[in-house]
Amino acid sequence: MFRKLVPWIAPALLVLASLACATGQLVAPAPAAPAPAAPTAAPAASEPTSAPAAAAPRVVEKVVTQVVERALEPTQAPAAEGAPSQPATAVPRPTDMFFNEYGVNPFVETSDDHLSTFALDVDTGSYTIARRYVTEGNLPPAEAVRVEEFVNYFRQDYPLPPKGKAFAIHVDGAPFPFAETANNRILRIGIQGYDVPPAERLPAVLTFVIDVSGSMGDNGKLEMVKGALATLVNQLRPDDSVGIVVYSNDARIIMPTTTHSREQVLQAIEQLKPENSTNAEAGLRLGYQLAVAAYKPGASNRVILGSDGVANVGDITQTAIWPNIEEYAAKGINLTAIGVGMGEYNDVLLEQLADKGKGTYHYVDTLKEAQRLFEQNLTGTLQAIAEDTKVQVDFNPDAVVRYRLIGFENRAIADTEFRVETGKAAQIGAGHHVTALYEVELQPDAPGRIATVYLRWKDPETKEVIETKQPFESQDLVPTFTSASPRLQWSTVVAEYAEVLRHSPFAKTSTLAAVLEEAQRAGRLLPDDPDVAEFVDLVQRAVQVKTGN
Repeated sequence: MFRKLVPWIAPALLVLASLACATGQLVAPAPAAPAPAAPTAAPAASEPTSAPAAAAPRVVEKVVTQVVERALEPTQAPAAEGAPSQPATAVPRPTDMFFNEYGVNPFVETSDDHLSTFALDVDTGSYTIARRYVTEGNLPPAEAVRVEEFVNYFRQDYPLPPKGKAFAIHVDGAPFPFAETANNRILRIGIQGYDVPPAERLPAVLTFVIDVSGSMGDNGKLEMVKGALATLVNQLRPDDSVGIVVYSNDARIIMPTTTHSREQVLQAIEQLKPENSTNAEAGLRLGYQLAVAAYKPGASNRVILGSDGVANVGDITQTAIWPNIEEYAAKGINLTAIGVGMGEYNDVLLEQLADKGKGTYHYVDTLKEAQRLFEQNLTGTLQAIAEDTKVQVDFNPDAVVRYRLIGFENRAIADTEFRVETGKAAQIGAGHHVTALYEVELQPDAPGRIATVYLRWKDPETKEVIETKQPFESQDLVPTFTSASPRLQWSTVVAEYAEVLRHSPFAKTSTLAAVLEEAQRAGRLLPDDPDVAEFVDLVQRAVQVKTGN
């Protein structure tokens, strides 16, 4: 059941955003304009101060290398592909880690409610946080695990939609190997968005909001943010623009938004050092103010927040800045939240900020993860192809006794809101895919249609609302789990791993050892996927942590 987020931050004295120049900054900031009523009324971005670089010169490569090397120091990376598993070395479990318990979706009788409705989500932060825990010798707390973020971390190999179509819906199913009854099946519902070649993506207007508070000096957190943003900057084109806001006790602009050379942006990032307290509210307010002033119609306008989510000055509550973030998202400025660090970390705040900002939330634990986000998936990270994207599954009571959605607990939407434009659902990026898994109990000899999947979204350019559907019939089920597609098998194993970690009542008879056995078997079906190999090693480590061996 969805539970409202309980604010965790004690109200403190509000510190207003400061526009004063930073000591040693490379470019003097232009005064920030007051936020207009709509982005279309915002002033144009400032003129370039230097010609954009066509390729990063040696000084850029040096800066990136320095940042990346320091970013790697505090983090123990997962074992390389093919390397033997090493016993996990226990590290004292962090105590100042904030997560939220959303519960576990129950089985629902189709005779009571045959509709299941939820907002799509492509966040992956929960999986990489859990990976960091296990790599450091601990199992993650149950409340840190969001099953859908585990499943959606992995490739699915869905076919792209036909030319001219935004999405393709894919549905398959098989016997559920972890079920308690023989009539239960696992259904995989996959949504695949159309791809955009990197050369064709929209120009990006990016506002980096970087936490430089004292807590970011712990365990190399700030260096990891700098490394991640350096990876992003090195992929930008000459028509992209960047502005930078930093915050500690207060907030300030260290680089106004314009088409700087990569050298300038990287050097501005490189100079950052940890400072004092954490006024995230001031940082976000100033960041959005700068983003509004630089707003460009027809571009991808985005705030990118890099932080550990810890705040001890200002006010970050549902009654403070969150409604403002929702308003900015409605006007076309979205938020991507990049989380870093352990020890002191607030997953709740970062995940909810990305939710309110109609963007995505990612946890960067290694340079490899930064490269995955900002090199391999850059276009999908920056350019949206759909807004307010929702799914409704209509189960046939004649074929399905009951069903449960595995994960998406905090993405639930009332059935009656599926065709209402509430703006509660997130964006989907170019080329992104989303997978939802259902456990269903079938009627004996279930005939005909099992379910119909409806997908509804808004085109971000035309604002046209589009709906499509895909039926799934009983004859489309495969007879055995091992005869299902390798990716369906893999998704099922990953979901069960998450279910065990979060102590789901539907996994009470499962064990990490059983999951490992299935992961090793299914992993052999996907020998060329390094993420699969890493996961098998990760489950092995989790078993070692659990058994103490």
